[in-house]
Amino acid sequence: MTSDPFGTLRKTLWIGGAPWTGKSTVARLLAARHGLATYHHDDRTRPDTTPADTTQADDGPAGEQLTAVLAEFRQRFESALDELRAWESPRPIVAEGRGLRPELVAPLVDSPSRMVVLVPTELFRQHQLRHRSDEPAIPRQRTRLTRDRMLAAQAVRSARELGIRVIEIDGRLDPAGVTDVVAEHFREYLDA
Repeated sequence: MTSDPFGTLRKTLWIGGAPWTGKSTVARLLAARHGLATYHHDDRTRPDTTPADTTQADDGPAGEQLTAVLAEFRQRFESALDELRAWESPRPIVAEGRGLRPELVAPLVDSPSRMVVLVPTELFRQHQLRHRSDEPAIPRQRTRLTRDRMLAAQAVRSARELGIRVIEIDGRLDPAGVTDVVAEHFREYLDA
């Protein structure tokens, strides 16, 4: 395991997954309920500036975007680890973000139960798309949606291979309900 002078990485609970699944909201609610500190990875890494979101990438196929985004996630994950290692917190930390990929987190944790991956069902993704007003023009939107689907599918495959729980978000539960499910998954760490 990498150097972890304050034991921060060992105490961290991880929420990764796809966009539009409420990762940040769940982390905030979980932290408020259980006295955890929160680390919002995507706030620090500014995911809107990844290669897949630049105008040059509009011409490239989603598969090329996926490769570029995964490489960017890996690079930014190293910076996140540096920040977390330096964070001396008396409270456990819940870290969330789409860049917190199962294959990156798994080598750091003592148990796969320290992570969950949130992914939207296709119906929920379509619902979100219809109700989002900040989405880009249609051709770029299709490429981005395809890339996001591929990112979610890759996260699910990776999580299942590593024994990490995948929670599908279908819109039937509100954020508090999803937080209940995540809290139940993390129960042994929250009660410690």
